Amino acid sequence: MSIRVLVVDDQSLVRAGFRTILDSEDGIEVVAEAADGEAAIAAVAEFSPDVVCMDVQMPGMDGLEATRRITTDATSAAAVLVLTTFNREDYLFAALDAGASGFLLKNSSPEQLIEAVQVVARGDALLSPDVTRRVIEAVAGRTASTEAPRPAAPGSRNPVLETLTEREREVLELLAEGLSNAEIAVRMWVGEATVKTHVSKVLLKLGLRDRVHAVVYAYENGVVRPSA
Repeated sequence: MSIRVLVVDDQSLVRAGFRTILDSEDGIEVVAEAADGEAAIAAVAEFSPDVVCMDVQMPGMDGLEATRRITTDATSAAAVLVLTTFNREDYLFAALDAGASGFLLKNSSPEQLIEAVQVVARGDALLSPDVTRRVIEAVAGRTASTEAPRPAAPGSRNPVLETLTEREREVLELLAEGLSNAEIAVRMWVGEATVKTHVSKVLLKLGLRDRVHAVVYAYENGVVRPSA
C-alpha cells in the first residue's frame, strides 16, 4: 500500500514542489495539502495520512502546535515530519517535544525527503546523523549542567526502566550513542531483525514514539551519563 502524505506549508509553491517530488516516487501518494495548522488538523481527520510533512512558521496556528495536537490525538496514527528552513536548535527540540518523529531542513535533496517520509512511515524514525548527534550533545550538555543529575543506570529506581530486560537496557544505551540498527547488531553480535525487535519493545515499554525520543529519554533518566 502507498504511504499517504499530507503536505502542510503556507507557501503554495513549496507545497507544489513537495507534492511533485513525493508523487514521483512509487509507493508514496500526497492525499492532501494544507496552508496552516488548523487546516492540517482538519485534513488529518478527513484523509487519515500516514505521514504529515509539517512546516514550522505559518500564520494562525503554527506547525509546532499543530504537531502537538495531531500526535496527542488518539484517533490519529499519523507521524509528523517537520520541514523547515530554520536550522535552529530551539525549533528542533520544540518539534521533538511536540511529538514529531523527524526533522528535515528544506534545503535537503529530493532523495532525502523521500527517504525521510519512508523512514517515518515505517515507525522507526531516525534523524540524519548530524541532527541526531546535535540532539545527543544538547541533551547531554543539559543533563551535565543540572545541579542534581538523575542517577546512572546501576542505581536507577525508575519503575518503568526496571521493566526492560538486560538486552533491552543494552539496546537503549546503544541508541543513546546514536547507533543505527546495523551498528547495534555488530556491537551485540546479533542480526538486525533481532535489534529491530528489541528497539520496538523498548519504545513500547517506555511509551516513546521513536528512536530519537529514546535518546532524549536515556539521558534525561540517567540511563547514560554525558561524557566528560
